[in-house]
Amino acid sequence: MELPALSRRWVFFPFEGQRAFFEWLSFFGVSGLLERAPRGDGHPVLVLPGFLAGDDSTRILRSYLKSLGYAVHPWLQGRNLAHPGVRDDLVDRVTELQQRYDRKLSLVGWSLGGVYARALARRMPEHVRQVITLGSPFGASSPPPVPSTAIFSKSDGITPWQACREPVGPRLENIEVTGSHCGLGWNALVLWAIADRLSQLEGDWRPFARDGWRSVAYG
Repeated sequence: MELPALSRRWVFFPFEGQRAFFEWLSFFGVSGLLERAPRGDGHPVLVLPGFLAGDDSTRILRSYLKSLGYAVHPWLQGRNLAHPGVRDDLVDRVTELQQRYDRKLSLVGWSLGGVYARALARRMPEHVRQVITLGSPFGASSPPPVPSTAIFSKSDGITPWQACREPVGPRLENIEVTGSHCGLGWNALVLWAIADRLSQLEGDWRPFARDGWRSVAYG
């Protein structure tokens, strides 16, 4: 019998730090394998941190995507305190990067950062190529009008996983991984999935394939 969402979170919450640390150690152990992930066309990617976190929290994720050839950028808004003006500041950030590269951006948002990413895609879809969220509790909010991938974990000790999933749709998908909430930014399965999603050609988005080893690793 499956525990209710709130009960599950309280079971996993006390171990978030230890699990995230183990995932961090595991990242270095499989970094060679992660180098074999699909590579894309090097388009710009903006990475948004979670609540109370800043760009330091996304350093591993950004460094990994940069190693795959993408033009990766931090959000440059300091610590994510959910202050009222941050959404307008992010609109300016997306506009600046889109004009700099003259290309659409992919947005990768962790937790609250993913909620912002979805809001940005709804507000300025002409600038956004796709959205990827990591444990983001967007609930029943309207989906963005661009391809969107929600990565979530049922062992998330911070956010209820049921609120971190996209509704079924032709360009909306969910990828389940095993891991903590605080370690999503360096979880090897998450990083591979992000690399796979970013590697797609613009205008030719397809759902995440679960063949071979991925049929076992991903839900």
